[in-house]
Amino acid sequence: MNSDSDITPLRLLLVDDEPDLREPLASYLERQGFAVRQAASAAEARNIIALDVPDLVLLDIMMPGEDGLSLCRHLTEARSIPTIFLTARGEATDRIVGLEIGADDYVVKPFEPRELVARIRSVMRRTHRGVLAETQANEDFQFDGWRLDPLKRRLIAADGAIVAISSVEFRLLMAFLEHPRQVLDRDRLLDMVQGREAHLFDRAVDNQVSRLRRKIEVDSRNPQLIQTVWGGGYMLAADVRRVPTVEA
Repeated sequence: MNSDSDITPLRLLLVDDEPDLREPLASYLERQGFAVRQAASAAEARNIIALDVPDLVLLDIMMPGEDGLSLCRHLTEARSIPTIFLTARGEATDRIVGLEIGADDYVVKPFEPRELVARIRSVMRRTHRGVLAETQANEDFQFDGWRLDPLKRRLIAADGAIVAISSVEFRLLMAFLEHPRQVLDRDRLLDMVQGREAHLFDRAVDNQVSRLRRKIEVDSRNPQLIQTVWGGGYMLAADVRRVPTVEA
């Protein structure tokens, strides 16, 4: 059986203002079979993404000008691009904030390049490549007037409007859609959505649920779809059907 990398190289965008780190790391990742583009700033990264959307972004937090946290918010909310932070050892607060706004993982500098490769592959298994393997082709999830196309990661309202969701919000919604009317506790959601060391950031689940509620609930302060089960976690209180994909 072919691996994902046998089918087509993953396209990475490496964003770091330090050329002494960025350039050798890019060369190493290319030797591992990835297609890598480099950006020395958030502004340069935005220009590259406008022309060619990568599969995943490796993003330094501390950069002159626009910092990595601001760019991450744009990538995950407006573009739904999986993101891994490259952080300095003392930036624990920034790592937590990054996970809360939608980053998929982080590695702490200095790191072993082999560890980063393992993280990249893990994130991609949890994001669209994993969904491609687990979801039948040409099927959407339909629930309470909403429709989710898992292959294109498009959330569509009853009126046909497309609602932007981050990669973490997408995985969170997928977890609920695959387990409707089941109580999912925080630990299980963290394992399904965030992955590595997620238990250190359990408040990130509550924040991501709140963000998702603001997008799909009529009144996010009185949620009817994603219900809180006190002492238990959360539950999607809706029937879910798989229906043929409607091509745009």
